[in-house]
Amino acid sequence: MSVQQQVKIKGIDVAIYLVKDVDRAKKFWRDTMGCDVTAEWGDVGAEFTFPDGTTFGLYKPDDQEWRRGGGILFAVDDLDAAVAQYKSRGVKLDDDGKIEDTPVCRMAFGEDSEGNYFILHQRKA
Repeated sequence: MSVQQQVKIKGIDVAIYLVKDVDRAKKFWRDTMGCDVTAEWGDVGAEFTFPDGTTFGLYKPDDQEWRRGGGILFAVDDLDAAVAQYKSRGVKLDDDGKIEDTPVCRMAFGEDSEGNYFILHQRKA
């Protein structure tokens, strides 16, 4: 008699954006956005692990074409300060850094050096 066991996803280990130019993308996320590189794979990609243990990666596939990614919300404690800082560094932010206010969070929408979309995200208490 076999016993079926239900397996559940317990989290996300790494969220990855495809990139066209690894060095350019790595420089954007490291130097412009201030993320610490925690793993590198030469011209294939890199990873950035944040203080909360989550990891964001860049990957240049050799077996498929680049396509735009999006949907990652990067947590910040102070959205107003983050928008001001990234605008001063030349980060492309939608509507000049306009902040969207919802009942549960505040968000500003941006684009990285490769054309991938991201969201700066501040949860409300």
